[in-house]
Amino acid sequence: MYPSRSGGTKPLFEARENPPEHYLIAHSDGGARGNPGPAGYGVVIKDEAGRTVAALSEYLGHQTNNFAEYQGLIAALEYAIEHGPKALKLISDSELLVRQIKGIYKVKNAVLQDLHGRAKELIAQLDWFSIGHAFREQNQDADRLANDAMDKGMGRSVARAPSPAVAPPPQQEFEGVVRNGKVELSNGTLPDGTRVQLRVKK
Repeated sequence: MYPSRSGGTKPLFEARENPPEHYLIAHSDGGARGNPGPAGYGVVIKDEAGRTVAALSEYLGHQTNNFAEYQGLIAALEYAIEHGPKALKLISDSELLVRQIKGIYKVKNAVLQDLHGRAKELIAQLDWFSIGHAFREQNQDADRLANDAMDKGMGRSVARAPSPAVAPPPQQEFEGVVRNGKVELSNGTLPDGTRVQLRVKK
């Protein structure tokens, strides 16, 4: 159980699959050639409608399969916290990872204990979280990204199918007024450098 921002407690996992209206779905995979050996992870993140919004991957150097699997989970969690919505359903083909995060299996490896603790800290920052197991053939895009990361890290040329197409972010409308030649937004903020198109309302 983890403290919620309202001061009470919230379960680490929902009792039933009951996601909020807006949430992300992350297909995550990690691997190592030799175990331990050259390692990498791949994560494909989609919105609740199934549109791909991000494709993440990284070469991790000489590590184990389980280390890579945890790094993929952490990358997905960090993405959800940074970009929102803070609601994530993670799908992994690592049964060990899924059962350790659910608390079914204990984490005995010291390195994995640190990663497990980091993952739990991130999960506690989400409003909703679910994790489930899928077979490797159901996780092909993430598996390909993980292998691409390993290939690049090992100096191999990558001649694979292109990564999943990432949908552009949905268009947003903001209200505002012009003061001293500058537009002041009344319903949100935009980071410096954001390109905008203005339509004057009468």
